[in-house]
Amino acid sequence: MKKWLWPGLIAGLLGALIWLAFFWDPTSSSPTGTPNSPPHRQLQLAEKPAGGDFTLNGPDGRVSLEAQRGKVVLLYFGYTFCPDICPTTLSSMAQALSALSAEELARVRAYFISVDPQRDTMDILKVYVPFFHPAISGLNGSPDEIARVAALYGARYMKQKPDAYGLYSVDHSASTYLVGTDGKLADTLPHGHPATDMTARIRQLLKNSR
Repeated sequence: MKKWLWPGLIAGLLGALIWLAFFWDPTSSSPTGTPNSPPHRQLQLAEKPAGGDFTLNGPDGRVSLEAQRGKVVLLYFGYTFCPDICPTTLSSMAQALSALSAEELARVRAYFISVDPQRDTMDILKVYVPFFHPAISGLNGSPDEIARVAALYGARYMKQKPDAYGLYSVDHSASTYLVGTDGKLADTLPHGHPATDMTARIRQLLKNSR
């Protein structure tokens, strides 16, 4: 993408985030949550998640799950242009993280893995993801890298055909994964899971590692 497009694109994302913060109604009957957004579907998991190590691109270089041993890791697969499912999940994740003490938060990592690498460059992820909580980082990679990681966690996603304006949605599963301090998948939480319970589960995993 040409560099001169970045300011406008980032400004558009910031505008969308401001709209989400002040005007979005998660109980709205709109199928997409935002005007003029291509509709999309929430997919079921492809299979029972097994988990496993991976390495993807992060805001400061390559990020390896193996390097996070000793920390509880939250994983979520989504995309920044998602009109409803991803913002609600990231908001719940942010609430769960905000309830932790500074000491607890230091032992937790949270990652938003993009299933739309064509549009979700690191410059965009750096703006979008930390808006919800500074402890959440965006990860991307090549289509093959994303597919391999998604397969480990049973995540599904499917790019839809672009509309007349070139806009497209990505159908995707919406589970949040909790990886224990030993690097093993400990829990898979469905979309809409209460933030308070997510906090409790994180704390239990931290406690179990002591």
